[in-house]
Amino acid sequence: MTVLVDFKNVNLRHGAQHVLDDVNINIVAGEIVTIVGPNGSGKSSLLRALIGALTPASGRIERAEGLRIGYVPQKLHIDPTLPMTVRRFLSMPRKITDKVATEALIQAGVPDLASRQMSTLSGGQFQRVLLARALLHKPQLLLLDEATQGLDQPGSAAFYRHIEKVRDELDCAVLMISHELHVVMSASDRVICLNGHVCCEGKPDVVASAPEYRALFGSGTRGALALYRHDHDHAHGDGCNHDHSHEAAE
Repeated sequence: MTVLVDFKNVNLRHGAQHVLDDVNINIVAGEIVTIVGPNGSGKSSLLRALIGALTPASGRIERAEGLRIGYVPQKLHIDPTLPMTVRRFLSMPRKITDKVATEALIQAGVPDLASRQMSTLSGGQFQRVLLARALLHKPQLLLLDEATQGLDQPGSAAFYRHIEKVRDELDCAVLMISHELHVVMSASDRVICLNGHVCCEGKPDVVASAPEYRALFGSGTRGALALYRHDHDHAHGDGCNHDHSHEAAE
């Protein structure tokens, strides 16, 4: 199993404030990992450290050589008065070919949006275009930072189900952060509960039962995992078959 990113005893500070304390986690090729935690727990800071935007005060972050990362931000504001098609948006800041743009839009599940104005897209379409942009260069690791903020529950569930499809097609790893515990945890192979440090980690059902998780989110959040369910088997590039049970809206 190929380790793409390895946090080793990482400590992160903002001025005098201690943001992350002695964090040890790794991300393996082909897996979907969710980081959950309350506001101010260091989730977004961890992502920023991963992409190199923040430097650890101590410890180190090891990345696979030549690691290709795709990033879907929490939100992106584009002036609605600015005339810009989806196709043009995908070529900013680096120009890409029509073939690459078309493939990315197909993988994101919005093959017919290239000629649409960005200002006319729905919230769900906009997020799919941001996903397409993250997929332009076939990432080995896809990062999602609250990527469905502002979408309704069915829209969020559809987005994360599509993320599973993207993972299977590209055999990439996915690391995501979300406040929608019921949706994201159910789409995950592994969950890491963060509150300045790693409180607990493991399969979604294991984490949802952990005392540390319940102390942060309350005992009722375990029931939230029953919101939607679908079952499937698929093979990863590591040659292992993974049996997933995901919960679906009744």
